[in-house]
Amino acid sequence: MSGVETDPAAPGTGPGAGVEVLTPRDVPLGGPRAMTVRRTLPQRARTLIGAWCFIDHYGPDDVAETGGMDVAPHPHIGLQTVSWLFSGEIEHRDSLGSHAFVRPGELNLMTGGHGISHTEVSTPGTTLLHGVQLWVALPGEHRDTGRDFRHHVPAPVRLDGAVIRVFLGSLAGDTSPVPAFTPLLGAEIVLEPHSTTTLDVDPAFEHGLLVDQGSVRLDGTLLRGAELGYTGTGNRTITLANETDVPARAVLVGGTPFEERIVMWWNFVGRSHEDIVEARTDWEASSDRFGHVDGYPGDRIPAPALPNATIAPRGNPTRPKGSTR
Repeated sequence: MSGVETDPAAPGTGPGAGVEVLTPRDVPLGGPRAMTVRRTLPQRARTLIGAWCFIDHYGPDDVAETGGMDVAPHPHIGLQTVSWLFSGEIEHRDSLGSHAFVRPGELNLMTGGHGISHTEVSTPGTTLLHGVQLWVALPGEHRDTGRDFRHHVPAPVRLDGAVIRVFLGSLAGDTSPVPAFTPLLGAEIVLEPHSTTTLDVDPAFEHGLLVDQGSVRLDGTLLRGAELGYTGTGNRTITLANETDVPARAVLVGGTPFEERIVMWWNFVGRSHEDIVEARTDWEASSDRFGHVDGYPGDRIPAPALPNATIAPRGNPTRPKGSTR
C-alpha cells in the first residue's frame, strides 16, 4: 500500500492503567475514488512499536461504491510489508516475480530492503474489502537486504474465550515459521462476548493492540473500534476483556524497542534525507534497483515532490531512566 504522510498528525491520547490510547486519522490514498484508510502509526508522539512503523486499517468497504483497491506499481526500501485481511481478496505482484493472493487469515510478507516494487489490486469477486496493512522497519544492518516474499497460513489457537492466529513471532504456545530481522509479534485475536483472556508475553517487548471490531479493554483501559492501545516493556502478561454481547476482534503487534531513528517518506524508510532523495531519484529514473512488475495493465505511480526542507530522522519519545512505560 502507498501513501505515507510527510508530517503525521499529533495523536489523541488518554491516560489509564499504563495504556496509551492512540486515535486514528483518515488518510485518502489518492485517485478519483480515493480509498480512505484509518492510520494510527506513525504519529508525532509515537513513531514505532517495536520495529512496527506503520499501521493502516481499512474497511469494511463496499467495493461497488468505493471501487476497491487498485494500487499501481510503486516502490519500497528499508522495510517489510505485512498484509492481513478480514474479508475480501487482493492480488499481489512484485518485482521479485511473486504472484500471490491475500486472503482472510493468511499472511503475505514482502521484504523490500535495497529496493522492490509491487502492485495490490482487489479481485473481481471481492464485494467487501476489510483489513490492515502494516510495515516493519528493517534494522540498519539489514536495511539493504535483498527482495523476499513469504506466505503463511497460521492455524487458529483456541483458548478459553478467544481464538488467536499468530502470523509473526510467538504467542499462546504457537510460533510462526516466518523469519523476522528483529524480535516481533503479530497476531489476530477474536474475543467471545463477555470473555476475559490473559496472555503471557515477553517482558522485553512493547505492544500495540489495534481494535478492528467491537471494543476491548486492554489491561483495564477501554479501546473502541480503530483505536490503538500501547503498553511499554516490563509486562509479563496482558489482559483482554470483551464486555459486550458480540465478538470483538483486534490485532496485537509487539517487539523489542527499536532504538534507531528513521526517516519515513512516501513508501521509503531510510536513516537520512539523502537516503530518501537517492531512492526517489532511482525510482523516477526507472532504475533496476526496484525491478519491474509484470502483469499490471497500467503505468507506475510517480513519486511525489520532495518537501522544501530536510526530512529529519524521527524516533519515539525518550523514556525517563528506569521507566518501563
